[in-house]
Amino acid sequence: MSSIHVDLLGTEARFIDTGKYCTRVLSAPGEGEAVFLLHGGGGHAETYSRNLMNLSKVCQPYAIDFIWHGMSSRPTFSESPPDSADHWLTQFTDQLLNLMDHMGIEKAVVEGESLGGWIAYDMAINHPDRTSKVILNTTWGMHLDPEHVHEGESDLDALREVSVNALLNPTPETLRKRLEWLMPLGGVTDELVDLRRALWTIPETREALLTYYDYLFRENISEFYWQEEDISKISCPALILWTDKNPIHGEDAADRLEAIIPGAKKHIMRGCAHWPQWERPEEHDEVVSRFLTGDL
Repeated sequence: MSSIHVDLLGTEARFIDTGKYCTRVLSAPGEGEAVFLLHGGGGHAETYSRNLMNLSKVCQPYAIDFIWHGMSSRPTFSESPPDSADHWLTQFTDQLLNLMDHMGIEKAVVEGESLGGWIAYDMAINHPDRTSKVILNTTWGMHLDPEHVHEGESDLDALREVSVNALLNPTPETLRKRLEWLMPLGGVTDELVDLRRALWTIPETREALLTYYDYLFRENISEFYWQEEDISKISCPALILWTDKNPIHGEDAADRLEAIIPGAKKHIMRGCAHWPQWERPEEHDEVVSRFLTGDL
């Protein structure tokens, strides 16, 4: 198994300061359309370290640190209500749109994993003029018909416990446990634990993430979820990329998304949990590349 350092050979790491946000970006020189790779809650750009070089064969990939995460900006959290256009989750979308504007990118493909999926939905639903395709990778933040989909509440409770514990007490042991929530089948390396610890112990990032998780686990969080009526409005080409061991939302969620998004493609990765792009990068990259080139 190669290291993150080796996987990132040939890529570029930089900070892009737009004046509104400063975003850490990992990119690989490629050709074709821009693809933004969005990580999950608590994550960082290296979520896609195993994918950038392979994907650059068919596109121009960018993996970013979200605001409040990694080494990007830590703006004040919005207190606007869920039905407003500028509540705290839309701040992630604003970061992406602001970055695209600064880079001169009019339209892009968006792949969102977990939390990143909420932003991918927002881009496809509310900013179709900026979104050419969308890849929904084990997404979070949607309310699907309970007659068709079961939600694992115990999985969410476990996430809350391991996340907050790792932030309050960021030892190799607590951080490994947090990462093993993502990948219970294996795949957590010592290097990944060290990287997560380095980022989660940056004082400003640690405080921002504690606030993020406070917002995430508030009683009203479901008011921010996308409804089926919203999701069914997605009109751009969509790939539902799921796993057979995904926590919170199982394969039935992928089936339901396929049923309500017009023309959606679906691929289930076997033997993976909540980080399929890391757990099985070759399969992830092959499927995403085929989707991007119209061969899926």
